[in-house]
Amino acid sequence: MVKKLILSLGALSLLFPAMAFADDPSAGTLNMGLNSIWVLVAAVLVILMQGGFILLESGSTRMKNAGHIAGKTIFTLGLCTLVYWAVGYAFAFGTDNAENSISSVVGWGGAFFSPSVAAADGESLPSTVFFIFQLAFAAVSLSIAWGGFAERAKLSAYLVFTVLFTALIYPVISHWIWSSTGWLFTKGAQDYAGSTVVHLTGAIAAFAATVLLKPRIGRFNKDGSANEILGHNQVFGALSVLILWVGWFGFNAGSALSVGDGFFGYVAFNTQLGAAGGAVAALLISWLVNGKADITTTLNGALAGLVAITATCAFVDPWAAVVIGLVAGVLVFFSAKFFEKIKVDDPIFALSVHGAAGVWGTVANGIFATDVLAKKLNVGEGGLIDTGNWHQLWIQVESVLVCGGYTLVASFILLGIMKVVMGLRVTEEQEIIGLDLSEHGTFGYPEQMKKAQQNM
Repeated sequence: MVKKLILSLGALSLLFPAMAFADDPSAGTLNMGLNSIWVLVAAVLVILMQGGFILLESGSTRMKNAGHIAGKTIFTLGLCTLVYWAVGYAFAFGTDNAENSISSVVGWGGAFFSPSVAAADGESLPSTVFFIFQLAFAAVSLSIAWGGFAERAKLSAYLVFTVLFTALIYPVISHWIWSSTGWLFTKGAQDYAGSTVVHLTGAIAAFAATVLLKPRIGRFNKDGSANEILGHNQVFGALSVLILWVGWFGFNAGSALSVGDGFFGYVAFNTQLGAAGGAVAALLISWLVNGKADITTTLNGALAGLVAITATCAFVDPWAAVVIGLVAGVLVFFSAKFFEKIKVDDPIFALSVHGAAGVWGTVANGIFATDVLAKKLNVGEGGLIDTGNWHQLWIQVESVLVCGGYTLVASFILLGIMKVVMGLRVTEEQEIIGLDLSEHGTFGYPEQMKKAQQNM
């Protein structure tokens, strides 16, 4: 028996190498395969960030809305997928109008995207993998926008704005900065993984929503003073930050779109440094100003550091990544106080974490980017410190102003029309009852809510 097994293994060891050499893949094919595996894994990490958003938003708000938040996140992810497949991807990366001047403004071609089964010769990635990766980014930007809707928007408002945002707002910004024909890309705008494209775009849409929806009942008093509406689960908040932090390695390092020389590892390294700087700075500044180390501020600082390093992770030296994170951690603390002072009700701090930090991260490239890394990526040039030249800083400021302006105007117009035609906000009674019951007829925490009702 043992003799037969040895002979069989020997025969197999001769057979399989022969089979391999009979269809020997080229180096290009092997490289494409490795790239595909890495980018698809990165895309999955980014999609799993939706779990982080569920925990972040539900933990930062009240128990009576938790089930609604979880359900609408899954629903809008599905709808976003269908809209991005139908038109969003075409507007972002379509190349049918590549020879026309309009291609600098919007892509065209590839609606109802029908990809090839496998990658063509010379492609570094199958188009299917690239599509899924880009879709994951669109879904994250949309989830950021929901911060401005939290605890008071109709479910129908989520449905309609998902379609409009995924079709008309996000793809345009994505095309300008990430498409090879986009006008900001050709000018050298540096936004490696989306501090502006993903985070600022989502935050500006959230700002438009929270202004039009107005604050939650009880958030502000008639004299202008603010009442703190505490989230129901701080542990959910911490767990959400950890999930998002891990997902960010797919976000940033995955944007290398290849295994190549291992540059994606350098991107991941800077990502970790930026996040760490944000968390530490936020805790220290809250401790210094308030006399207590605020947990929510610390969590927001980690996310702000991640948002800020998203644009810069591939363009800066490690020391600069730390500085960028530290500044983001301080910025998010004072930004949150500013929005509260002007009576903007931002339940999950989207405007500060994704908006203010998104602006800072994008502009930071104009200060800290190195010419060596800019040339390696073939995007723009070094920043003010490395080159002594203001050119890249101006391009970064321009990209923030233009992209933020477009998103702001488009969001106010679209949401304004929605407000007139269908209404955005639930009734006062529905808001008090909670969206779990008023919009879905059930509770996210049925046992706890039944006990609360019995005690009333």
